[in-house]
Amino acid sequence: MNYETAVIDADAHVVESERVWDYLEGGEKKFRPTLMPSPENPKRQIWVLDGENLGPKFPSPDEQESAEHLKRFGREVGTPVAARELSNVQQRLKHMDELGIDIQVLFNSLWITPLTARAAAEIALSWAWNRWLADVWRLGEDRLRWTCVVPALSPKEAVPQIRFAKEHGAVGVCMRPFERDRMMTDRFYYPIYEEAERLDIPVTVHLGNGSPELFKLMTNEAGGGFSTFRVPTVTSCYALIMSEIPRVFTKLRWGFIETSSQWVPWVVHEAVRRSLGGEHPVSMNCFRDYGIYVSTQTDDDFAYVISYAGEENLVIGTDYGHGDTSSELNAISRFKAMEGLNPQVKRKILSDNPRRFYGI
Repeated sequence: MNYETAVIDADAHVVESERVWDYLEGGEKKFRPTLMPSPENPKRQIWVLDGENLGPKFPSPDEQESAEHLKRFGREVGTPVAARELSNVQQRLKHMDELGIDIQVLFNSLWITPLTARAAAEIALSWAWNRWLADVWRLGEDRLRWTCVVPALSPKEAVPQIRFAKEHGAVGVCMRPFERDRMMTDRFYYPIYEEAERLDIPVTVHLGNGSPELFKLMTNEAGGGFSTFRVPTVTSCYALIMSEIPRVFTKLRWGFIETSSQWVPWVVHEAVRRSLGGEHPVSMNCFRDYGIYVSTQTDDDFAYVISYAGEENLVIGTDYGHGDTSSELNAISRFKAMEGLNPQVKRKILSDNPRRFYGI
C-alpha cells in the first residue's frame, strides 16, 4: 500500500461485544459489564455493571432496517456483524476493499453516551478497550488504525494508556465534548493534552455527550441526535477556539468528528466577531492556525465550507458500523464521483489531510 495515496476513512466504528471485556486483567475483572434487555425497549440491550447502566450496546441496523434506511435516505448502512464487531478482522478488510478504502480510523461506540461515575471502573474499562483495539491493529495489516479511549475522570491515569495506545497503532485520543460537569476545554484535562502533544497524536473530539444531566436535557423527540450529540460537539469547538488552549498547546492537532461540516462558517464567523477588540482576536484562518480538522459528509456545501475552513483541514468518513443520519457506507465512492470539486481538493480530503491529521 502506498501511504501517500491511500484512501482513508477518517470516521469508522467498532461495535463492542462481550469479547471486549475478555481484555480485563487481574483485579480489573470485577468491573466486567454484562448485557441486559433495555427497560425502555426489550429488543435493545444495555451494558450493566453492579446495577449501573453504562449505556446501550450500539443498535446497528439489521437487513430490514438497512433497506428502510436506504429507501428513506438513499444511503447504504448495512454491515456484517462479524465485521463491525471485529470478531473477524479479515472480513472487515475484505469489506473495506469492496468499498475502496485502504485505511479506516476506528472509533468506539460505547463511549458516545455517559459511561460510569466510578473512576476505578472507567480506568479498567478503558484499559480493556484499548488492549482490544491494539490486538485488532496487530491483526489488521496496519489498515485498522484507531483512537484510544481515556479515563476522563482521572486524567493522570490516562497518560499510560495514551502511551500504550500510541505504541500499538492508535492515531488519536478520543474525547467527548462534555464529561460529567466539565467541558473538554477545562484545565482538568491538561495532563491528557500534554501527553498527546508530546507524543504528536491528535485529540479527536467525536460526536458524543458524556454529561448525564445534559444528555437527559437534550434528548427529546424533537431534537433527536442533533440536540443530544451534534450541538454539544459544535459548542465545544467554539469553546476551544475562544480558549487559551491553542496558545498553550501550540503543536496539538484537534479533530471534530461526525458532525458534518456545515456549522464551520457559523462558528468561525461568531469567533471572529466576538473576539474583536479583545486581547486575542481570532483570525478567519483559525482552523488552519489552530490545527483544527473537521469530518465532512457528502451532502455538505463544500465550496461554502472550504471558504471558511480551507482545503487542508477537511476529512471524510463513512461512520462504518452505525446506521444513523451520519452513516454512509458509500461515502468514499460518492465523494469521488461528485462534480464541481477539483480533483486535487478531493485527494486532499480523501488522503493528504487525514494522513497529516492522524500522522499516518
